[in-house]
Amino acid sequence: MRRNKLSFLMVLALVFFMTGCASSQSQQTSKQEKDPQYHYNLGLFYLNNNNVDEAIKCFNRSLALNSNNYLAWNALGLAQSMKTNFEASLQAFLKALAINPQFTEAHNNLGTIYFELKQYDKAETEYRQALLDPAYTSRELPYYNLARLYFVQDRLEEAYDHIQKALQIKFRFGMAHNLRGLILEKMGDLEEAENAFAQAVKIVPEDPVFLFNLARIQFDNGRYLQSKENFEKLWPRLVNQADRDEVKNYLDQLKQLVKD
Repeated sequence: MRRNKLSFLMVLALVFFMTGCASSQSQQTSKQEKDPQYHYNLGLFYLNNNNVDEAIKCFNRSLALNSNNYLAWNALGLAQSMKTNFEASLQAFLKALAINPQFTEAHNNLGTIYFELKQYDKAETEYRQALLDPAYTSRELPYYNLARLYFVQDRLEEAYDHIQKALQIKFRFGMAHNLRGLILEKMGDLEEAENAFAQAVKIVPEDPVFLFNLARIQFDNGRYLQSKENFEKLWPRLVNQADRDEVKNYLDQLKQLVKD
């Protein structure tokens, strides 16, 4: 009888414990739903895992609870830009800067949206504004973005000067080496362009654009065997039919050139 009573009390205690857990869990869930920081952090999680739609929902929930969080506006702008919703992204970055005009990252991000919208003067202004902040820890980004801006405007000397500054700050910056290669190629220095593309591939070997540019410049420089090897390495990674056709055209030419 005592054992049965003890068992009953243990079961009763377990029921109370489980009820308490459920109640606590419910309270925690309710608290999270009202917490703008929770939704912001959850949005960052989704954004970092390329679930952009869910990220946007979370950032909007966060901002509905606290519309003065400039970090959430900036994150929303990034998420919208990943969806190529540039007008929505533009408004989000402007909101972030209206709340905190000293938030340098938003200046750089806003410049990138102006660049995509081909509003180049405004883009340049925002990039230069970002560079005015000596405490900005990612200064290689506005330097890179200015180089990209000058490159598309055919201002090659300025583009080269700014890409060099980006690489001085962060040498292991694959996109910057790739852009340096494009600039040098357009300036007619094919040998140094090849070195730049090779450095980009060394840093980010899985990027198909970097490998394509290296194989292409090797073809132009007459290094046919190396070009063939890199195009063959690139071929299995390609999904887009136009890209596959372009690489196949190179490989067809290289079969004859390498054999000869």
